[in-house]
Amino acid sequence: MIFVMAVYTKRFKEVGIKDVAEAGGKNASLGEMIRHLKPRGVNIPDGFVVTAGAYRYFLKEAGLEKEIKQILRGLDTSKVETLTEKTRQVRELIKKAELPNDLKQEIILGYRAMEKEYGRRVDVAVRSSATAEDLPDASFAGEHETYLNVRGAEEVLEKVKAAMASLFTARAVSYRVDKKFDHFKVALSVGVQKMVRSDKAASGVMFTLDTESGFREVVMIDGVWGLGEMIVQGEVTPDEWIVFKPTMGEFKPIIDKRLGKKDRKMIYKAAGEGTRVVRVPAEERDKFVLTDREVMKMAEWGVLIEEHYSRARGRWQPMDIEWAKDGESNELYIVQARPETVHATRDMTKVRTYRRSGEGKVICAGASVGSKIASGPARLILDVKDIGSFRAGEVLVTDMTDPDWEPIMKIAAAIVTDKGGRTSHAAIVSRELGIPCVVGTGRVTKLIKTGEMVTVDTTGSEGAVLKGKVPFTVSEIDIKKIPKPPIKIMMNIATPESAFEKSFLPNDGVGLAREEFIIAGDIGIHPMALINYNRMSDKVKREIDRRTAGWRSRTDFYVDKLAYGVAKIGAAFYPKPVIVRFSDFKSNEYAALLGGDEFEPKEENPMLGWRGASRYYHPQFAEAFILEIRAIKKAREVFGLTNIQTMIPFCRTVEEGKKVLSIMEKNGLARPRGRQADKEGDLKVYVMCEIPSNVILAEEFLDEFDGMSIGSNDLTQLALGLDRDGGELIRGVADERDEAVKELVRQVIKIAKKRGKYIGICGQAPSDYPEFAEFLVKAGINSISLNPDAVVPTIMALARKKGK
Repeated sequence: MIFVMAVYTKRFKEVGIKDVAEAGGKNASLGEMIRHLKPRGVNIPDGFVVTAGAYRYFLKEAGLEKEIKQILRGLDTSKVETLTEKTRQVRELIKKAELPNDLKQEIILGYRAMEKEYGRRVDVAVRSSATAEDLPDASFAGEHETYLNVRGAEEVLEKVKAAMASLFTARAVSYRVDKKFDHFKVALSVGVQKMVRSDKAASGVMFTLDTESGFREVVMIDGVWGLGEMIVQGEVTPDEWIVFKPTMGEFKPIIDKRLGKKDRKMIYKAAGEGTRVVRVPAEERDKFVLTDREVMKMAEWGVLIEEHYSRARGRWQPMDIEWAKDGESNELYIVQARPETVHATRDMTKVRTYRRSGEGKVICAGASVGSKIASGPARLILDVKDIGSFRAGEVLVTDMTDPDWEPIMKIAAAIVTDKGGRTSHAAIVSRELGIPCVVGTGRVTKLIKTGEMVTVDTTGSEGAVLKGKVPFTVSEIDIKKIPKPPIKIMMNIATPESAFEKSFLPNDGVGLAREEFIIAGDIGIHPMALINYNRMSDKVKREIDRRTAGWRSRTDFYVDKLAYGVAKIGAAFYPKPVIVRFSDFKSNEYAALLGGDEFEPKEENPMLGWRGASRYYHPQFAEAFILEIRAIKKAREVFGLTNIQTMIPFCRTVEEGKKVLSIMEKNGLARPRGRQADKEGDLKVYVMCEIPSNVILAEEFLDEFDGMSIGSNDLTQLALGLDRDGGELIRGVADERDEAVKELVRQVIKIAKKRGKYIGICGQAPSDYPEFAEFLVKAGINSISLNPDAVVPTIMALARKKGK
């Protein structure tokens, strides 16, 4: 690209992150990447910068500063209507003023140089870039304007001026007041960048951490068809991918993939006439916008960008990145990168936990943002012109938000929207403000009226809006003050979505990762219904087709979804061991899955029926068990999560155990031959110790397995002759602290330790009873696996006992 010597414009490669004062955060970052990361293979579209000096020169030459100060004198940003009117007056003042001739000529020459590089009337994006943005506690994300599909020198001049005027949008002025920035110490640079023809392909955003928990070992990528504005606006739900950083390179660790509802997209109008929104053709809606290879390439770029900025800043610096795919060249590009400001400076040793202490009726649910709980009266607002009615402490209920809503978002107790995903405007701002938000509910605006008291709970992967003021508790744990336990403390993890957050608790890994929640939640289809698709009813087939959209094979859908769930838990605790128990649904629970009635027997007591190991080798289920084997194999061998180990539940006889191990080996999930698995990363296969026969024949079981994990719930049931699902009449008898149960536990611990085999516990007893945990330590158990909320109390109780 050819440029002449200029005073008020610079080539992107002439600026870097040290030039924020002149180029603004976004432009400085683009220049930094073009200089340092483009040579390493990261594609970034080129262009030029209209500097902050140019903005100040314009204001001075046009005599605007005095008039702007006069308009804004005495402004109270809490008065939304006044704020809106005064900032409109300022913007009109700037747009009507003439740019100085010498500045005009420099901008025209910059654009002419781009035409020589890219062709006559090259399409460009005109992006605002404030000089105070992307500081550790201020992102300015979405505060200022961007103009897309701009063509011709005259339109570039017009949009540059409009971008400068956007320094005085209501949202930007309100934000600066909140962050205590002087309006006239913040200037605005404008970037003129070659457009990527993503209107003919796809675009999206990428974060180099988990945006909810702050877990740093993943890259999260969202994508939609067409221009990326649709994600920020929350108009569509994007496709989502999660990539695990530590095993990238040797492996392809896409540990989650979700198809979004991409029914609309933003494309170009005619040349230079801006953009428009159109419907997405049916065949595109059920396709992912990126291939797995493209996702991995994008993630590699994300890691390169994060590593570069972390070195430059001398500390870990997660990044918020925008990407685009050109539909003409099929090339991927990075079009923006800014520091992530929510978790970058957070003290990760402080873990705050919100927990409902009461029940409430769920009104609706959607994607969860924030991991918090808040209550307040609802305020239903469907048009931004009505935001003046909003009051501090209310729950904002709306279709979706954009930056114009920010003056009231900052005073909301919580936010709930019909539309949007986890990277929509509502989600981004809520995260920065630290308030709970539920997006993409689909119908909240039809279910809640103004004045209705509601509670918003985002502590799970699915955010819930509940009727009334539901009581909740808040506790904060300082990890640095937790004493070292006298034994390995592991965790029981049910839902993969909670794993990243729970990984911050003190732990030695996961003693029980349950497959059931993944199968019931993310899959919801009986595996045999997928294997025997052709014999299912038309109604069931239609629902299977809907749920498996985006996958060429229905059984691959099952394997992938199960592998993703397992992998998220494995990744959260990597490289610590994560013991995954194969499915332990009872026949009535399997029957509740889509298509399940066709394949499940009617049992009087499913708790003692066809469950665990007896399913895995049976002709009526063996093919489904092979899908589980494939999922574990994928998590270990494709994603590189060799910390994932396996466990067989409810194995009644040694012979059953041998049959299951044989099926695993025949399907490629085998331990090293000729020896027990003892190297780090070798596969281990454990068996649940939850039936008296497991204790009586512990020596024989340990000949076949690498260790045992005690399931105190079932062991109590079977030792005392109870039905865990039984009624009130015998409920008081069911107590894991019964001496008969404890004696069985003592025996099996003694045998396993004599054999040098692993022995742990993943049952409920130590989570419920601190004295049972003390008993286990005294008995010499290797590890105790607890429910997450019991980890800290149990460690503290054991420490107190040790100190006496």
